[in-house]
Amino acid sequence: MTDRLIRLTWVQPEDLVGHELRQAAQDGRRAEAAGIAARWHSAGGHDAPPRAGASPEPATPELRRLAGELLDELAAIPSPLPEPSGLPGILASAPGAPAPVAVDPGGLSERLLGAWLGRAAGCVLGKPVEKIPREGIREIAEATGNWPIRGWFTAAGLPGDVAARWPWNRRSAVNSLAENIDGVPEDDDLNFPLLSLSLLERFGRDFTTADVAAMWLDELPAGRVFTAERVAYRNLLDGVEPPGTATWRNPFREWIGALIRADVYGWVNPGDPRTAAEFAWRDARLSHTANGIYGAMMVAAMCASSLVASSVREVVAAGLSVVPAGSRLARAVRDAVADAESEPDFERVVDRLYERHGGLHWVHTINNAALVAAALTHGRGDFTASIAGAVAGGWDTDSAGATVGSIAGGLLGASGIPAEWALENRLASGMRGFDGIGFDELTRRTLAVAGAQPCDPAS
Repeated sequence: MTDRLIRLTWVQPEDLVGHELRQAAQDGRRAEAAGIAARWHSAGGHDAPPRAGASPEPATPELRRLAGELLDELAAIPSPLPEPSGLPGILASAPGAPAPVAVDPGGLSERLLGAWLGRAAGCVLGKPVEKIPREGIREIAEATGNWPIRGWFTAAGLPGDVAARWPWNRRSAVNSLAENIDGVPEDDDLNFPLLSLSLLERFGRDFTTADVAAMWLDELPAGRVFTAERVAYRNLLDGVEPPGTATWRNPFREWIGALIRADVYGWVNPGDPRTAAEFAWRDARLSHTANGIYGAMMVAAMCASSLVASSVREVVAAGLSVVPAGSRLARAVRDAVADAESEPDFERVVDRLYERHGGLHWVHTINNAALVAAALTHGRGDFTASIAGAVAGGWDTDSAGATVGSIAGGLLGASGIPAEWALENRLASGMRGFDGIGFDELTRRTLAVAGAQPCDPAS
C-alpha cells in the first residue's frame, strides 16, 4: 500500500518563493528580485502551490534546495521604503497618539461587552462567505432577499444554481447560517482574543514577545495556525528567536494575522491608544513586520479609543496616530476614509478599494485595513451597516467583519447592538478553559486586566 502524500501548506520552500517574489514587488524590491524570479521559473518553479484539492507533486530535492537558496537571497535585499518594524522607528514616524483620556468606570463594562459581542457578531456574519468573492456574496444575498445585507446568511430559499456556483465555506457554514446558529461557533478570529486575554492573565501587562511565543507553543496546535503564524510557529520549533521568527522564510509577514490578534490590547487600555499599540507591537513582531505590524497597532489603538470615543472619526484618527504616516497602510486607510466620507454609495467605495488594492492577496493587511476603515466611516455608527459593509467587501470576510463589529460595538455598547444580531451567551472554543464561556465572563476578566487587578480565571 502506498502512503498518501500529505502536503502541509505555508511551510515548504518551493511554495514560498512565489509569495516572496510578490512581497518584493510590493515593498520596492521588484527590480532587484527580477533575476531571482528568472532563475526560479527557468528551473521549473511555480508561483503558487497546487490549488485546494489538487494532488500534490513533491518537489525534487534540487528544486527544494534552490527554493531555500532563493528565499535567502531575496531576504538579503533590503526594502527601500521608509517602513520600520522597530517600535522607536514606528512611533517616530507616526503622527503621535493623543494623550490618554479619563475613562468612565460606570460605562466601561457596557461598552466592553458591546465590543466582545460585536466582534462575535461580525465574525459569525462573515464566516459562511469566507473565500467567496464579492460578486458571489452579493448574488447569494440578493437571491435570499438579504441585499443590502441586514441579517445572517441563510441557505433557505437559495436557488441550487447559485449554491453550486458559490459554495459556502465548508468549514464553518453549518454553524453560522441563520437556521443553524446556536451560540457562537469556534473561529480563529475569536480564539486569538482568548489567547491574548490568557497571555495578559498569565504574564501581566509587562508581557514580552517571548511570552507570546510561549503561549502559542502551550495553547495553539500547529495545524490551527496559518500563513505567517504557521511559518513563525515552525521557526520557533527550529530554534529561531523572535523577531527572527517573523522574517526567516516568511513571505506572509504583511498579511492579516497580527491584525486579528490585536483587539484585547486595546480593550485593556481604554482611552490610551499609544499603550494599546505598544502592546500590539509586542505581539505582532513574533510573526509580522512593517505593514503587518502597523495593522495590529492601528486596530489596537482603534479598539482603545472605541471604548471612550463619541464618533467613528475619533476612532479612525486614533488608529492612524500610531502608524507611520508615509507607510502604504496609512495611505491606503486615508484614501479609503476620504472615499467613504464623500461617496454615498458604499459599493462604489469598495470599487475604488479594488482598483487600488485588487492585486493584493485576499488576506493581506493593507486591503483589509482599508476596508475596515471604510466600512466604519461609511457606517457612521450604524452597527448593521458597518459589519455588513465589511463582509460585502469580499476579502477576509470573517476577520474584517469581526474587527469592524468589535469597534462599532465598543462605540455603541452592548445595548446599542440591534436585536437581530443577538447571539447566545456561549462561545465554542478549542482554547483550554474557554469552551462554552459567556461574554459576560469574558468582559469581567478583561476588565480585571484593564484595571491591573489580579484575575484568577478559575474564580
